[in-house]
Amino acid sequence: MFQGLRTVVYPVGDLAEATAWYSRALEQEPYFNEPFYVGFNVGGYELGFVPDGKAAGPAGPTAYWGVPDAAAAYERLLSLGAQPGEAVQDVGGGVLLGSVLDPFGNLLGVIQNPHFALPA
Repeated sequence: MFQGLRTVVYPVGDLAEATAWYSRALEQEPYFNEPFYVGFNVGGYELGFVPDGKAAGPAGPTAYWGVPDAAAAYERLLSLGAQPGEAVQDVGGGVLLGSVLDPFGNLLGVIQNPHFALPA
């Protein structure tokens, strides 16, 4: 039985560069950092990287990471060197989402969803 999303893993060509970029983007260091895998704890979920993989690119699946302000998060990622994917838009019910293409060719989505809250 599924228990819910736990980990999203992105392939990257340069593990050290991806670790540095995501450390800036997430404003934290990884909790696990080895030559074969790097993992960040993002609000109780894991964002991981494996070296020397081929990114799925814009046609691949998009993992949307919760943020308090989707527009601000989108603009911040662009300022860090990401490329525009899907501009932030209201998809109904007050849900705002958008995506960027990280410098390593992976889709990174942000979502502002008033219907989901972190447990207290």
